[in-house]
Amino acid sequence: MSAVTAPETGPDAGAVWHFGDPFGEQRSAATAAVVVDRSHRAVLTLTGPERLSWLHSISSQHVSAQSDGSTVENLSLDGQGRVEDHWVQTDLDGVTYLDTEPWRGEPLVAFLRKMVFWADVVIEPADLAVLTVLGPQLGADALGLDALPGPTAVALPGGGLARRTGPDEIDLLVPRAALDSWLDRLQAAGVRRAGMWTYEARRVAALRPRLGVDTDERTIPHEVHWIGGPGDGAVHLDKGCYRGQETVARVHNLGKPPRMLVLLHLDGSVDRPATGDPVLAGGRAVGRLGTVVDHVDLGPVALALVKRGLPADTELTTGGDVQVAAVIDVDSLPPADVAGAGRAAIDRLRGRASTPPTLTVDGPASAAGRGTVK
Repeated sequence: MSAVTAPETGPDAGAVWHFGDPFGEQRSAATAAVVVDRSHRAVLTLTGPERLSWLHSISSQHVSAQSDGSTVENLSLDGQGRVEDHWVQTDLDGVTYLDTEPWRGEPLVAFLRKMVFWADVVIEPADLAVLTVLGPQLGADALGLDALPGPTAVALPGGGLARRTGPDEIDLLVPRAALDSWLDRLQAAGVRRAGMWTYEARRVAALRPRLGVDTDERTIPHEVHWIGGPGDGAVHLDKGCYRGQETVARVHNLGKPPRMLVLLHLDGSVDRPATGDPVLAGGRAVGRLGTVVDHVDLGPVALALVKRGLPADTELTTGGDVQVAAVIDVDSLPPADVAGAGRAAIDRLRGRASTPPTLTVDGPASAAGRGTVK
């Protein structure tokens, strides 16, 4: 196989972009099984009896009693509720594993260590590599396991862990020294090698944002599907006492996020635009492009943060060096705006809410309250 490396100017510089057949690799991910080497991601470990209660106090997710083997997404926010860090977090056998974007490993270690104070927790970079297996045809024997991991992560023979991150997606965190042997083992079991192009195409189609690519310095969790209840998103709405929680609560209860993450279909007859390029409507900027990728079924697509409420039929183009026509995928639009309880109360005070309906009863009233209610 001839490996083609990812663009040096992109977020996956140094990783394999594809092995000469990017669309064939994507098709195999949908029908068989492929393994994507994501070992450029940074992995950290947290140890110590207070690791979870301490992390709970400084992050957006409810992890004070994270169950053994569970996996969640988590965020660090600044004081205005803007996203600074995003990581995937697995707790297994007394160790908490965090993996994040390659360029955020060292800054995240530095931030976490700065926040330890007197907590009994130790943060260390881990010599672990991330492999992601995609597709419906992976067998447990290829991993040396009796069964594939379900909701609970499991330890791998020789060190590391396996965790399920989607219906047909399993992450392996393996010792870096054993990376090549794991790749050989999976290939011998019939799992095809695929590049980051395949992983990114599936991620974009699933509307899963990536820190620093599909987000910018103004992004708040509500804009990019990183907020929800238990097991949903990277922000838990039933906890407090973390930096940025005031913004999270205010936007959830009173307001609406200023932007929304959508999928754009791009004109494929010209060159591709670039991440960070503006999205224009009538010549005016209404958003920014995130990940741009060619999907085997959808064609050229991109994630974009655009102004909330932008109609799906708005004629869009991209700015920057390459200007192409773009169309919002209507299925990617968030649900219609629904005012939170706090906003509804304010509207009533300001007289904007409609008058509540009155109850009338046809026929004579009775002590039992019988009659027809209108």
